[in-house]
Amino acid sequence: MTDSLASEAKSLFTSIRVVLAVSGVIALIAGIVLLVWPTKSAVIVTGIFATYLVIAGLVYIGLGIFSRVKGGWARAGHIVLGLLYIVAGVIAFANLGVAAATLALIVVIFIGISWIVDGVVALSLLGKDGSRVWTLLYALLSIIAGVIVLFSPMYAAAVLWLVLGISLVVLGIVQIVRAITLGRDAKEFVASARADSAI
Repeated sequence: MTDSLASEAKSLFTSIRVVLAVSGVIALIAGIVLLVWPTKSAVIVTGIFATYLVIAGLVYIGLGIFSRVKGGWARAGHIVLGLLYIVAGVIAFANLGVAAATLALIVVIFIGISWIVDGVVALSLLGKDGSRVWTLLYALLSIIAGVIVLFSPMYAAAVLWLVLGISLVVLGIVQIVRAITLGRDAKEFVASARADSAI
């Protein structure tokens, strides 16, 4: 592998790390705000969450379109996940003034589906991701949270703020840890690639 290819691989890893870290921090902050001020922050947190969904959707679509390293299923999964995130974000923005319970009932189905798709996409990357334990943990938490939300939408709408707050805190922490561990994986990958090219 030439130095330019190693540099490109390192740049890709860095981009993915930044995306994971930023989305993790946004999720963590939104979750903490939800848990601390559940009633006062319903509209504000809905706006923050809708912004997160749109940004995450654009990032996932970008990863799906421009990634040359991932396989076809992972790229398609990223694009589908991105579209789901954007649809959920647009719906949330359109209903910011509506009561939190009504908004929760509309958005909860999209959240459940997007968490399940996100978990499945993470599982599809399991063999290619060096932080396998954290990726598996993230995938399982995401799928379980999505299934719970989809099978009890009325209950989930009633307690969405609490469930969403806890889920965002946990998923945010896991995303941040994935970003940190991916940095070590990037260094190992680039070092291994350079060693292989030297042979």
